[in-house]
Amino acid sequence: MTLRRLLVLAGVLLILFLGMYSWNQSTHALDDISTDLGLEIGGAVLSPVRSLQDILSDFWLNYVDLLAVREENEVLKAHVAKLESRLLATTEDLAELKRLRLLLRMPVDKRWKPLGARVLSGQVGPNAVLNSITINRGYATGARPGTPLVSSRGLIGRVLRASAHSASVLMITDPASRIAVYTQQNRAMGIMRGNGPSKPLLLDFVPRDEGVRLGEHIVTSGLDGVYPKGLPIARVISAEPSNYTEFLAITAEPLVDLKHLEEVLLLEDTGVAPEVDENSVQQKEFVGPQKPGRYR
Repeated sequence: MTLRRLLVLAGVLLILFLGMYSWNQSTHALDDISTDLGLEIGGAVLSPVRSLQDILSDFWLNYVDLLAVREENEVLKAHVAKLESRLLATTEDLAELKRLRLLLRMPVDKRWKPLGARVLSGQVGPNAVLNSITINRGYATGARPGTPLVSSRGLIGRVLRASAHSASVLMITDPASRIAVYTQQNRAMGIMRGNGPSKPLLLDFVPRDEGVRLGEHIVTSGLDGVYPKGLPIARVISAEPSNYTEFLAITAEPLVDLKHLEEVLLLEDTGVAPEVDENSVQQKEFVGPQKPGRYR
């Protein structure tokens, strides 16, 4: 291409540009077209970017909310666990309160002072020499040897040995236990002795002609000078003539659940003589002997 042709082409292009420029100045058509085209292109580019931004923003907010919910859930779990522990403690307190109220209903006269105690341990092993429990009172706090021990249902045993602040209690099921008793209805007198853990108690020296009934309660007579009169001990489960003696062979089950003891009462002998109404036909339920024998 020669220089002349280049100059002609440049002149034509310049004339076209000046013509379009003049036409645009009067009509603004090119400005409108370029503006619309720019808006369309900008919208096409920004729309997916905005959508992506919204998606990322929603994801972040949901993640943050999830973290907040998780933290709140952990706080609520801890609060529920604390409430459950309080509920368990309250339930245990209510059960203990119920047992203590039953203990406080035990009727005792002025001679026998009730002292609350807690069981520290039961029999140590199935082959232990004695069927005994340990309580948290000793001779310095009212648990002298020979002191009777009861629950809300009846007699448990007596203190065998005592230190200053703890003591071991020989239970009524121990073979070394001997208690002067009588049957509650027929007033048949005898000696109640233990036969070992989880075995029935034995009632000895009851004559054959005594009308002992099944289910009849056996209570302390107070004649041994160790226990108050009228403490419930056991229930008769069998009564038959003995094949070897002239007495009845009587077995009885303890009224107290000796395997599940927690709170108990000691009956401390104060030496105060009980008040007896001579005009009354019925005796008091708990009347200790006038001259208690010395515990051996």
